[in-house]
Amino acid sequence: MKRQRWLPRRFNPVFAAFLLIAFLSGIAGALLAPTLSLFLTTEVKVRPLWVGLFYTVNAIVGIAVSFLLAKRSDTQGDRRNLILMCCVMAIGNCLLFAFNRDYLTLITAGVLLSAIANTAMPQIFALAREYADSSAREVVMFSSVMRAQLSLAWVIGPPLSFTLALTYGFTVMFVIAATTFAVCALLVWFTLPSVPRAGQQAQDDALANTASAPIAPVSAWRNPDVRRLFIASMLMWTCNTMYIIDMPLYITADLGLPENLAGLLMGTAAGLEIPAMLLAGYYVKRFGKRNMMLFAVAAGILFYAGLVMFKFKLALMVLQLFNAIFIGIIAGIGMLYFQDLMPGRPGAATTLFTNSISTGVILAGVLQGALVENLGHYAVYWFATVLAVVALWVSARVREV
Repeated sequence: MKRQRWLPRRFNPVFAAFLLIAFLSGIAGALLAPTLSLFLTTEVKVRPLWVGLFYTVNAIVGIAVSFLLAKRSDTQGDRRNLILMCCVMAIGNCLLFAFNRDYLTLITAGVLLSAIANTAMPQIFALAREYADSSAREVVMFSSVMRAQLSLAWVIGPPLSFTLALTYGFTVMFVIAATTFAVCALLVWFTLPSVPRAGQQAQDDALANTASAPIAPVSAWRNPDVRRLFIASMLMWTCNTMYIIDMPLYITADLGLPENLAGLLMGTAAGLEIPAMLLAGYYVKRFGKRNMMLFAVAAGILFYAGLVMFKFKLALMVLQLFNAIFIGIIAGIGMLYFQDLMPGRPGAATTLFTNSISTGVILAGVLQGALVENLGHYAVYWFATVLAVVALWVSARVREV
């Protein structure tokens, strides 16, 4: 009994496990995503239109898979087992990309594995929300600190991704990502809790599911505020994804800057996201989710307009501050906004938020490929600025909760 006095009073090993898993999952994802467009262009050797199509197909399949998994996860089964299965699929996906360069195989088998794997993160956050509720923890700060782990991972991941890919090759990079997912799977199996659902809540969820769309109860999806938030979030993530797809190619093809600058820009933005996210979690009770979202989208407008105006390295680095405010707030507060508009359905609400991202990716893939092939890379950032302005208008019409 005396030995317990040496432990920090507020230390919680389960909380620490959630943070570590979020961080490692973020590292693995940050190894894959930043260089994907470069991988498809240089290794698989496809045109910009086919690069965008890959992102679009990946997102469509991802939505379909997450619909099915989210509906099941909120009412039955152990959410931890679902997360474990997603980690195993992620390992298979990384190994497929490591040793295959056939576009047709990657856009079929690779996309299916990726769709299942990508369901892990919303399910981790849904399980974290349930754990926070059951243990009477402060949900907003818990979620913000977890999301900060992803930002910390993206500080390290993109520069490491470009370094590994450009120095040792894409095969080495994908194998390292697979190893990281394997470590995540072990941590999920041995450290994450199974959070029991209250009997009445489970019954209510089951009843809601009998007349629900795949991602949310009908009553929630018919709520105009949920629809508006979905549209606004979709537009925001369309802008962000067009930037992620296009930027590594734009800075080399049009600006003549070194390839590894793309990793540095992404890492800088992720590093700045951490304080932005934590401050947003701290001040959200004072200013409200709606005002925080409006502030974030305004920063996004300045970011994309700046990309249109400035084309040298220092300016691109400075603009990452606005990018960090934009992504840091909408990634953390946006998810909680959906959850509060859909009380009692954390899995469905989190997946709805994630599907707004996936829908944005669908649009971004088509738009980026078409814009680059017909108008060039420069047009991508003009269009992103316009979409961000529309997102600001739609966000202003969502009620505060």
